[in-house]
Amino acid sequence: MDAIILIGMLTKIIKEEEIQKAWKYIDKGDKFVIVTHVTPDGDAIGSSLGLFHFLNELEKDNVSVVVPNDFPTFYKWMPCAKDIVIHEKYPEFAEQLIRDADVIFCLDFNEPKRIEKLASTVVAADGRKIMIDHHLNPSDFCRLVMSYPEISSTSELVFRLICRMGMFEQITKEAAECIYTGMMTDTGAFTYNSNHPEIYTIITELVKKGIDKDLIYRRVNQVYSEPRLRLMGFVLYEKMKTYPGQHAALITLSKEELKRFQYVTGDTEGFVNLPLSIEGTRFSVFIREDKDYIKISFRSVGDFPCNKFAAKYFNGGGHKNASGGEFYGSLEDAVKTFEQSLNEFNPNNFEELKNCD
Repeated sequence: MDAIILIGMLTKIIKEEEIQKAWKYIDKGDKFVIVTHVTPDGDAIGSSLGLFHFLNELEKDNVSVVVPNDFPTFYKWMPCAKDIVIHEKYPEFAEQLIRDADVIFCLDFNEPKRIEKLASTVVAADGRKIMIDHHLNPSDFCRLVMSYPEISSTSELVFRLICRMGMFEQITKEAAECIYTGMMTDTGAFTYNSNHPEIYTIITELVKKGIDKDLIYRRVNQVYSEPRLRLMGFVLYEKMKTYPGQHAALITLSKEELKRFQYVTGDTEGFVNLPLSIEGTRFSVFIREDKDYIKISFRSVGDFPCNKFAAKYFNGGGHKNASGGEFYGSLEDAVKTFEQSLNEFNPNNFEELKNCD
């Protein structure tokens, strides 16, 4: 499809002045670093590598992707994933890349705390910072902020940015694979936050670039280790608790339980969605004990705003039907807080939910 025709088909969501400023930074930039959030998911890696390939196609020879910690193996098939610099493994090298960069892209996070130990280095860096993100309430630490919470994924925003700069032809098959992966994973394989028809216009154009979307789905969702499958069985049989009166469900896992199943990064991804298969369940929560805190994932269907639940009780946020949070304390206390909160913020009370702030 001609780039001009494609641009005309897509709503011009990103402001024109933001497009122009982004292109100015890219055009004049020499050393680029792309940073994304801690515990990178499919959208974080997909948007970062999608932009990485695009910049390489522009013959920008000094482009690096830096992540705070490792990411799941089922994303490591993506083109050039092996070149991602993991700060947790190579802290001095990663921080020097950021200090030396004249353009720093901050992708898929809205505030410095989301990159944890990288935050001070990124904030202090002299390079021009560009935020591309779709989470609410962006912090003021970037020179250019492209924040659009109504968009399904940061990967979609990267695609829209490239097209608005008139460079659709510079999206390679490799970039398209990464962008599609981010869009697919951040919508639960297009099962939530994915009703806008333009998403499928974009998918059509990515398929025309030569991607095999069926193979991508299999690589991400159907190729797991034996310990991961056994952990899933354990979760469903022993660790899932339902709350029929509130149409909710809870999964918990301790560090000891994770160790028992030889847990590696990414093994629990998607577990929070499992209880939503139970008829009548509208709200699912997964509480996992991490090294320094309790990590919490929220998913909902329909009108229940799990992002407001996450913000009110667990210092979190995100999207209406997919959010995250954190808790500092014991796993037992996190569960108690959840159960008390569930009584107060009841998924049954739709009038309360429609009017809550």
